This record gives sequence, C-alpha cells and structure tokens, in this order.
Amino acid sequence: MAFDTFDEGINYGGVRSKNEIRTLICYLFASINKPLEKSTVIESIQKRGLANYFETSSCFDDLVAHNNLKMSENSINFFELTDNGKMVANQLESTLPVSVKEKAYTCAIELLEQKRIEKENLVKITKTDKGYNVNLRISGGDVDLVSLDIYAPDKEQAKLIKKNFHKNPELLYKIIIATLTKDKDVIKECLDELKA
Repeated sequence: MAFDTFDEGINYGGVRSKNEIRTLICYLFASINKPLEKSTVIESIQKRGLANYFETSSCFDDLVAHNNLKMSENSINFFELTDNGKMVANQLESTLPVSVKEKAYTCAIELLEQKRIEKENLVKITKTDKGYNVNLRISGGDVDLVSLDIYAPDKEQAKLIKKNFHKNPELLYKIIIATLTKDKDVIKECLDELKA
C-alpha cells in the first residue's frame, strides 16, 4: 500500500494512507454506533499516534464532502455515518490492523466517558480579588450531591483542581462522606485508591 500522508506524530503500526484513515474514521462511527463530534474522532486517532492530526482532520472533511458522514439531526456539531459510510465501514474494516482498531475504539470510549463525567460534574472557576474560587459540583442526576467551593491562589492551581476532580469525582464524594461519617475503612480504601 502506498503511503500518501504526513507521518509526523504517527507511532509504529499507525496508518499512513488516506484510505486507511478514512476507513478508520468510518470504523469508529460504526463501532461506537452513535453521533460523534469531529474533535472526539480526531483525538481518538491522534492521541494514540495512529495517524497525523492534520491528515485525520482532512480525511474527516473528505468523508463529509463525499456523503459518507453527515451532520446529526439531533445534535449540533455531531456527525453520523450515512448509508455510504456504513458500506465503507462494513466492506473495508477488515483491511485495518486489529491493534489500530482496538486502540482507536478504546480511546474513543475513554474520551466519551470523560465528556460524560465533565458534563455531569461541573466545575466553575471564578476570579476573585485574592485568587480564584473553584466550585465543584457532583451530580446525582436530578440533584447535586455535593457543591464545594475551594480557594486557589492562581489560575494554574485552579485548572489543576479542575483536571484532578474530573479524573474521579466519585472518589471525592466517597472521601467527603467517609470523613463526615468517620468511616475509617472507607477512608483507608480511598487512600489506597489515591496511591494506585
């Protein structure tokens, strides 16, 4: 197979042809089986070094232009496979290495889960006279389980608090409840989880 893409940022075993990249994009849509944002698809492929960022973005746009992908009717900025795109995914999916498909799929699932966590557990950073206020909210669906304000002296620390909170908001909730109920066993479990 001829390589016709830039290979900057591609790990060994990644895809190096435009046809492979387009096939991988269609495969991701077919595997996830729900509308996805362009940024999620590109990050899923690029984050694991499976293809060059610019080539992936260009191939995504090609798929839209050639009626393999279309804007989702239900969600703004989301795309879904057309019948043509489904045919590409079904007919050409076997041409991709299994390791490439697994890495892209796993990364896409992780990114979708992270987006869900961030959507359900909001963080608001507000500048104050003395630094920043970071409001953390842990959602239980229809109700906020916890709303917590934390002081951060600078924007970098505020962003770090937000990043670490979104990694595992459930752990913070467990720690707060365990501390307030003096449940030493759960506190120990939480500390062990922090060490892992």
